[in-house]
Amino acid sequence: MTHPAAPPDPPLQCPPLDTLRFDAAGLIPAVAQDWLDGAVLMVAWMNRFSLEQTVATGEAHYWSRSRQELWRKGATSGHRQRVRQLRYDCDQDVLLLTVEQVGDVACHTGARSCFYGHGAHPSDGGPHAPAPPVDAVSELYQLIAQRLRQPEAGSYTNTLFRGGDNRILKKIGEESAEFVMACKDDDANAISGEAADVLYHMLVALAHHGVSWRQVLLELARRRHKPRPGLASLPST
Repeated sequence: MTHPAAPPDPPLQCPPLDTLRFDAAGLIPAVAQDWLDGAVLMVAWMNRFSLEQTVATGEAHYWSRSRQELWRKGATSGHRQRVRQLRYDCDQDVLLLTVEQVGDVACHTGARSCFYGHGAHPSDGGPHAPAPPVDAVSELYQLIAQRLRQPEAGSYTNTLFRGGDNRILKKIGEESAEFVMACKDDDANAISGEAADVLYHMLVALAHHGVSWRQVLLELARRRHKPRPGLASLPST
């Protein structure tokens, strides 16, 4: 299956180095966040030099406090971070890097995110560590995909999967018609409810066909930066 290419990275702008509030050691914490679903991937430290290298190369460079040296994320593992946007908070003492994580692994344990600890019994990390919190739709898709891998008795989602395309697509058609009627009635509560029903059944169809929600997000991002044929004259959203 051919995945849509990510839109080109916008030019990075360096934050105002003279007004950023570095600590006594010349460091500032930097949070790395996934550019598509908002998952927090890791927190590291940067100094002026690593920040300048990040802006110059477009890839995340941090400062290792333990080794006292610059390190480019993924230099040995290959799990690089392409930085799409740099922001700083209202107090100018924390950086936020919106990144495209190469390989979808940010943690040295092999987990997608360093933030896999949850509850009284921490995980050891790794590829099967708990997924980080993301947006509600992405989390719903993860649950639906889990039902596909591990069916549960009494699950409505598994009932749909057992019915295959005939059942899933029929429900999409029914829910779409109800969404249209809710819009005709101009009922905000009904519109949001029916839209949620359409979206849920669409996610089931995606999972049934092995298409991830992330692929859809990537396609939307690509279209935002490159208008589809016939829409080039329309203003960008």
